[in-house]
Amino acid sequence: MMREFKFMLRDKAVWVWLSLAFVFSLAAVSLGLNEVSQQNAEIAELKQLDRAERRTNLAAQADWGSAAYYTFHITYDPPSDFAYAAIGQRDVSPWKHRIRMLALEGQIYETDANNPDFALVGRFDFAFVASLIAPLLVVLLLFDLRSGEQVAGRLRLIEASAASGAKLWWSRAGLRVSALAVALCVPLIAGGLVSGAPILTLAFCVGAVCVYLAFWTMLTLLLAPATRTGAYNLTTMLGTWLLLCAVVPAILTQLIERVVPLPDGGEIVLAQREAVNDAWDLPREATYEPFLQRYPQWADHTAWNDEDGFEWKWYYAFQQVGDQTAEPLSQSYRVGQARRDELARWSSLISPATLMQRTMERLAGTDMQAAIDYEQDVRQFHGVLRDWYYARLFKAEVFDADVAIETIPTFDPVGR
Repeated sequence: MMREFKFMLRDKAVWVWLSLAFVFSLAAVSLGLNEVSQQNAEIAELKQLDRAERRTNLAAQADWGSAAYYTFHITYDPPSDFAYAAIGQRDVSPWKHRIRMLALEGQIYETDANNPDFALVGRFDFAFVASLIAPLLVVLLLFDLRSGEQVAGRLRLIEASAASGAKLWWSRAGLRVSALAVALCVPLIAGGLVSGAPILTLAFCVGAVCVYLAFWTMLTLLLAPATRTGAYNLTTMLGTWLLLCAVVPAILTQLIERVVPLPDGGEIVLAQREAVNDAWDLPREATYEPFLQRYPQWADHTAWNDEDGFEWKWYYAFQQVGDQTAEPLSQSYRVGQARRDELARWSSLISPATLMQRTMERLAGTDMQAAIDYEQDVRQFHGVLRDWYYARLFKAEVFDADVAIETIPTFDPVGR
């Protein structure tokens, strides 16, 4: 092993690929840490502005209906301490909203999502490096491990002088790939120490990287025999890498999207808004009937008291009915998302790159399930907000700005 280690150190090509691995990993971790830092800073700033704006808005109102209409509430999903390694769905799914007491569906599906083309390419984070670039580096380190010795005329001599030829090549490959694992994981661990990521999470991620590299090591040694030229082996392995890391994941994604179609978010927003707009021209009973099916506790508080023909409690009742109208589409969308994610989880068993990517996103709390959980948190908070305002609107409580400022619900993601 010491002889093989010294031999590896004299190979300039090995140094080139290991240096590239370290640079790629360091760049990815640095960019990830910077992105997480920016998101945390943005959340902190939004929370501070939200508190100040809410106090100002509530102090300027004269009734509960106006307070509910003009007051925004920030909701957010803070990145985990390990999110720097895999930004994941945070690039394509919203992780912050500013919501009001109005119908929620139109607010949930109107987001400041990032450029879809950028999201399709993928962010350059450690998960990208580990799942796509690392296998390519394994191929470049090992494709001519035996064929290169064959071309140089040393293969028979080396195998004859070794106690076991097969063991020799596995040892030589193992040393190179172990060095590659070190080059990739040192920046990852350093980033984890900086961000405060759990040691167990870091250990599990390093283990996953090592298993993934071992898979590609075995594949390369099996598909790059000494009897073929280095160019032939390289072409074969590049084709294999392209197939497993690009073609198969793309095909699986397309198949899953065809098998599980989703309603468009715009359809949900349109259904909700049409229901809200139509409610202005409908009899009040047409609004209160579906509303009271969901909130029967306010059945004795729907008497019409305003001679001018408008009451805030009626207004927010048909906002709720707008959500109920769009609910089947919204529910179908959420069920479809969960179903797609489940199918992607099972299909990743035949796509090593996808499995590696999903493993890291799961460890980082940036996978699709995390995005679904955050949306559910927003819905639950909006429900709490509705209950809080309904108790004041339907009981016709006298508005008190100080009470509103002190007792109005605020979003807290800590419990998730």
